[in-house]
Amino acid sequence: MSGWLWLALAGLFEVGMATALKLSQMQGEYRLAFIVLAVLSFECLARAIRTIPLGLAYATWTGIGAVGAMLLGNVLFGETLTPLRLGLLAALLAALIGLKLTAPAPHAQA
Repeated sequence: MSGWLWLALAGLFEVGMATALKLSQMQGEYRLAFIVLAVLSFECLARAIRTIPLGLAYATWTGIGAVGAMLLGNVLFGETLTPLRLGLLAALLAALIGLKLTAPAPHAQA
């Protein structure tokens, strides 16, 4: 599987982890979900950085987590998304896409 696919999975698990963290504050039974999602997210990130530079992978992982957590926070918990926040999320997504487009060619590590 490609490093970028591993990174996308890591980001999705990161969103799930943040959501489970919020839910665990409301209901304790989500703690195990938080731990499992954290482990899965870090494992996928570890696989991604085998072929993607660390700084690029980490910025993308946290960006996916931030955007996803803000969107889910709005949908699940009624957190406010103002036009300014939506614009800033769009800028973050644009920055992540720019980082991806300017990324060096992948390399394999032994």
